[in-house]
Amino acid sequence: MNSYVVIMAGGSGERFWPLSRMQRPKQLLALTSERMMIEEAIDRIAPIVPAERILIITSRVLRQPIIDALPGLPPENVIAEPAKRNTAPCLALACSVIESREGGDALMAVLTADHFIGNVEAFRHDVQVALRYAQSNNALLTLGIPPTRPETGYGYIRMAESVAPSQVTQVAEFKEKPTIDVAMQYLRSGEYVWNSGMFFWRTHALADAMHANLPEVGSHINDMTSAIMAADPAALESTFGKMPDISIDYGVMERASNVFVVPASFPWDDVGSWDSLDRMQPRDDSGNVVQGAVTTVNTNNSVIVNAHAGSHVVTGVGLDDVVVVVTDDATMVCTKEHAQDVKLIVKSLRDSGRSDVL
Repeated sequence: MNSYVVIMAGGSGERFWPLSRMQRPKQLLALTSERMMIEEAIDRIAPIVPAERILIITSRVLRQPIIDALPGLPPENVIAEPAKRNTAPCLALACSVIESREGGDALMAVLTADHFIGNVEAFRHDVQVALRYAQSNNALLTLGIPPTRPETGYGYIRMAESVAPSQVTQVAEFKEKPTIDVAMQYLRSGEYVWNSGMFFWRTHALADAMHANLPEVGSHINDMTSAIMAADPAALESTFGKMPDISIDYGVMERASNVFVVPASFPWDDVGSWDSLDRMQPRDDSGNVVQGAVTTVNTNNSVIVNAHAGSHVVTGVGLDDVVVVVTDDATMVCTKEHAQDVKLIVKSLRDSGRSDVL
């Protein structure tokens, strides 16, 4: 049975403004290394699945920029969603694309374009564990990240019994983002892992789970497959547009009974906002993450990025726990505590008609 990889890359990365823009969001930026994040995602999985079976699902506005950025990937493997939806319709579309190409069932690994993975070999090992289990069982699997801190920004998974002798463990329940006190309890218990948003299943297993738990999406999979095989984009767009805006976690994973988790053996971060660079980039003697032409005095535990194309220099004196990002046409300053709220700046600029800087 052939394996396919689906990389979801439709996000706008608004929390990384002003470096992240509509035509060049964070998955097309080199935030964690010298390579774009989407390139890293492909490099990690390429030894397991060849390029012809790696699919990128993105938005219409990003399809061409991603094709241009990835000359080694077949252009037909960069697929634009016909309309803006959530992850459940996105993965139903991916299921239809794969089954139309295979003429039937196939293995499907769902990854994202904006994760930091600290040990590539361990990541590949865990992916193969999940794929082997998915091939032999009617199961929906995810990778769970053993927590290293009481994180309040992630969803959690409570694990039940292990499926001996493998690493695969039954999922007892999914938990929403907790308060700090609850996150501390999760961390101490040893029963919880972070929900990574990476999934593994056979396409038939996903379709069956959607029919059973999310029929408003699952009932359209066969019609989308037929539209793709008939090369009928109008029919595909019409069918896709009937599906609701709902996540795969809420619509399927939290409702299905055949859900399992593989506890990950590699360091991981979802690279969600500027302050996350603290956890994956080297810091200077004052605890700062600095990129570009930057001079600081008495500045500590800050993230300062100068992406100006010219000779512009960024300086800081007496700063603590702040984020400063400078580009050719914009400067963003916030406390680390409010790094998640950079998206509110983007909304304010959009509402005031400043799309020229978005």
